[in-house]
Amino acid sequence: MQTDIQPNLTTGTNLHEFSKKEVWNGFTQLVPLSFFVVVFGAAFGLAASQTGLDNTSSLLMSTLVFAGASQFAALDLWGTEVPVIPLMVTVFAINARHLLMGATLYPWLRHLPPAKRYGVMLLASDANWALSLNALSRGERGIGLLLGGGLALWSFWIVGTWLGLTFGNAIHDPVSLGLDMVMGCFLLSMVAIGPKNIRILVIWAVAAGSSLLAYWYLPENSHVVVGALSGGLLGAFWTEKKHDH
Repeated sequence: MQTDIQPNLTTGTNLHEFSKKEVWNGFTQLVPLSFFVVVFGAAFGLAASQTGLDNTSSLLMSTLVFAGASQFAALDLWGTEVPVIPLMVTVFAINARHLLMGATLYPWLRHLPPAKRYGVMLLASDANWALSLNALSRGERGIGLLLGGGLALWSFWIVGTWLGLTFGNAIHDPVSLGLDMVMGCFLLSMVAIGPKNIRILVIWAVAAGSSLLAYWYLPENSHVVVGALSGGLLGAFWTEKKHDH
């Protein structure tokens, strides 16, 4: 089993490159999961309208921010006067896992020009990140999958927001339908089929363990930051050894 997750430059395979076909393949792979994203987008649209946010602002938030949990958290703090500092801290805490995403993909993304690198990462989400990382870890090109999958999730999230603003009363509580478990089950399956070596297992164990401890003993949402930082830092310092061919 190959455990080298660095770009395999010695064989001439440029894993950081991607084509339109690969982007389209990533898009189609994430379409089935994106239908569940529509439901949560609709829930956000309904919540935004009930908060008093106008339709244009709600759609702009989903288009420009594209971060479901953070958007719901922003609605909780929304009012005539928005507390900017608490809002920034809350959003950072919820999205701290993106530090881990960026760290795990950096060995490949660093070969892209800055505009492409950050353009692709703008659409990074849990599902397309997991698929992309698994492909790259197998020695396959996965950046197109990351971009295409992100486009699918992003577009369906916007559509869901619009549906929620227009027909939101039909969806009162998606959590009661068990739909909040879909993404968790998907990510768990990605861990199960992903590369298995001592380094990967230890990193996941440290991230999970520290996150649980933070969930039990630290303030709300801090477990996201602690888990992402602990796993990301361990992965950054404990790098894969390059194999000579």
